[in-house]
Amino acid sequence: MNSLCKASPMDFPDTKRIDIAWKSRIHTLVLSPLPWTKTIRQETNEASLLGESLETLLSKKSGQTAFWEFLKLEFSEENLDFWLACEEFKTCDSIEERTQRAATIYEEFVRDDSPKQVNLDFYTKDIISQSLQQPSQSCFDVAQKKIYSLMKNGAFPRFLQSEQYKLLFASTPKQSGLGKHCKASRKVNARGTIQRDSKTVFLWNDLCLLHKD
Repeated sequence: MNSLCKASPMDFPDTKRIDIAWKSRIHTLVLSPLPWTKTIRQETNEASLLGESLETLLSKKSGQTAFWEFLKLEFSEENLDFWLACEEFKTCDSIEERTQRAATIYEEFVRDDSPKQVNLDFYTKDIISQSLQQPSQSCFDVAQKKIYSLMKNGAFPRFLQSEQYKLLFASTPKQSGLGKHCKASRKVNARGTIQRDSKTVFLWNDLCLLHKD
């Protein structure tokens, strides 16, 4: 009778191997980032990258708006208006549309005493003037680069210390990934009690078991 009750280690040959495999699985889960942590990291990085370079800032509509508001306070918003007009000009396909748009940009930003005249040297303005009859898509490139350089080396460093940049950074969501995950991991069952997502529960239980071992 006693021999039947006593179990030798050989009676369960796979126990140790299963235990090792289980701990290995938990270890992998612990080291692997959860989906919502990736979301938070991406959104936080996006907020930080807005101040990394002027190019990145201007690639976002919110960045353009915030920077324009700052330039307006410095009475130099025409620089960004000109840069954006040049970007739009590059999308003109037909010769007629390009000619009309080039003349408008010249009259508004380049011509002497124009309403939003930008700071360009005589040589650059003369080249643009001579190309107005048959403007290519690159006819404003030199002028655009010069104005971009003015903004990058002048206004942009000051913008990073401004209230407009602080508001832009604060308005970029940084924790929405966590909120979405929390909402997704909780469900209300038929009895009206909160039921957490099974993956979350399993992961928590696994961590508890690992801690006990």
